[in-house]
Amino acid sequence: MQTFPKEYIDFLHFPKEDVLIDKIMIQQRSSALKESMMLGNDYHHKVRIYFEDIEGEKIVETTIWGVTDSQVILKKNMIIPICRIIKIETLY
Repeated sequence: MQTFPKEYIDFLHFPKEDVLIDKIMIQQRSSALKESMMLGNDYHHKVRIYFEDIEGEKIVETTIWGVTDSQVILKKNMIIPICRIIKIETLY
């Protein structure tokens, strides 16, 4: 799986269904997103986000600037629905 350029996220199409079905994994994703947002805002740390659109799994390396109830906001107002995120890895 190759890293996807964040500048093209606006062109992707995301289904409404959650990619995760396990409640514990969903909670872990939520915690990782909040932690990643704090690291991004305070220290400009980048993360690797594994996500899935209608065409399949992708990876983007970026800084998370905001997290709402349903979306992750990246640089340049690129949006990924939280329900389509598989996992988040912090890059140090």
